[in-house]
Amino acid sequence: MALRRSALDRITTVASVGVLALVLTACSTFSGGAPVEPAIVIGPPTTIEAALPPDGEVGAAPTATAPDASLSLVAAAPTASDAATDAAQPAPEIAALADGMAQARQPGADADMEPEEYDPWEGWNEPMFNFNRRLDQYVLKPTAKGYNFVVPDEIQIMISNGFDNISFVPRLVNSLLQGKVLGAGRELSRFLINSTAGVGGLFDPAKDVFGILKSREDFGQTLGVWGVGPGPYLIMPFLEPLTVRDGVGKAVDAAMDPLSYFLPFIDRVAMRVGDIVNERSLNLDLFQGFEESVIDMYSAVRHAYLQRRLRLIQE
Repeated sequence: MALRRSALDRITTVASVGVLALVLTACSTFSGGAPVEPAIVIGPPTTIEAALPPDGEVGAAPTATAPDASLSLVAAAPTASDAATDAAQPAPEIAALADGMAQARQPGADADMEPEEYDPWEGWNEPMFNFNRRLDQYVLKPTAKGYNFVVPDEIQIMISNGFDNISFVPRLVNSLLQGKVLGAGRELSRFLINSTAGVGGLFDPAKDVFGILKSREDFGQTLGVWGVGPGPYLIMPFLEPLTVRDGVGKAVDAAMDPLSYFLPFIDRVAMRVGDIVNERSLNLDLFQGFEESVIDMYSAVRHAYLQRRLRLIQE
């Protein structure tokens, strides 16, 4: 009897989460399909599990697509073209740090990469980097494990798809600003298809049925395309790695969010935290033990992030 009651309680919880995700996504869709990310992204960062190899190299990740989870060590998403970026990623911005990690394993690699990386604030950045990693280890990851126990992967993917769908506005606008008309067309098509046939974005028929992949553009990339230099590398508490240029880009992207003009700030923060926990739950087991195999994790992440941003701008 107790076992039956426990199973019933879990089914009720899952159903409630699904209904809540549907309501939030539908409301966001009617509000103009905007991203839920506030100007200051609040949420603990992921750690080593955020360092994913390039597209196609992670075969056993439990779930596929997920929204932009802007977390601490994240930021080095895949190295493929923007047309292929959405293909086989466990998480959009949880990405390809493999190149940087591989270099960091080699003695003297850090000295080789140092001249090309502008990091005058390293005295501040490295302690903040370690703080973010511990925050993930002791707060975010345990929370995500509890969430993962209650919410099945199928529901997590639906929630992830919903958040991804309502964040199409900055991708669309930045595709246009960079002259990527096809990318803008993909974003508009994906939003229209997923908001209707995909039940408010909870499913992704645009990709699964029509093969329309996401174009991951942001205003930091737009500034780079326009010739603006990256500026110093920067790590802030609760945020993913940045450069000054990318920090400005994030603020502009947040200003493109129609929800920011309709929803109270606390509601958007709550949605963002939910997105982060859901994203972390989808990527619980990535790169377990990788930390011990890298000589200098800070330098590896910095190198991979900066190189990836450069590649995205040059595409």
